[in-house]
Amino acid sequence: MPIIEIIFYLFGGVLTLSALSVITSRNPVYSVLFLVLCFFSAACIWLLLEAEFLAITLVLVYVGAVMVLFLFVVMMLDINLTQLKAGFARYLPVGVLVALAMAAQLFILVWSRGLDGQVLEYAADEGSNTRLLGEVLFTKYLYPFEIAGFILLVAIVAAIMLTHRRRPETKYQDPSQQVRIRREDRVRLVRVESEEEDR
Repeated sequence: MPIIEIIFYLFGGVLTLSALSVITSRNPVYSVLFLVLCFFSAACIWLLLEAEFLAITLVLVYVGAVMVLFLFVVMMLDINLTQLKAGFARYLPVGVLVALAMAAQLFILVWSRGLDGQVLEYAADEGSNTRLLGEVLFTKYLYPFEIAGFILLVAIVAAIMLTHRRRPETKYQDPSQQVRIRREDRVRLVRVESEEEDR
């Protein structure tokens, strides 16, 4: 078995284990950290296939932006877990583990590029993979692409509705009622007799 296939199976194993950790972890912050490792492993597999555009898009868009959004949603859902309030030090071991796994994958990936330019075989025509991806995405898979965009829009609206629900313990302001307030409703004048009048 060529070394490049061994590296592929290694990245695939890390991807599978991190995906299982995402759904089996009880702590949502741990799930987000394992999801970062999952996306990074998928990006390494794309780099093995010489699909650099897909790999860098996966890292920049999903790891860089979507994971931050997931963390904001996790923190805004009012999950009553004592683990979430324990502070940064509680998540440090898992964060270091994920960072070391990502660094090891990156090192293996760079090392594998020096092995006589070996890459995994995949069907591709002449030209850059960015142009080929754009042609296929906006011709053959146009309708699934539009449906995926609509599903993402529904997910964004659902996340906004979850975070902006009314809570009974929260106090809200009513500007129209504040404008209608009169002085007599808030201030009461009390006549207090002075000491001279008492004498």
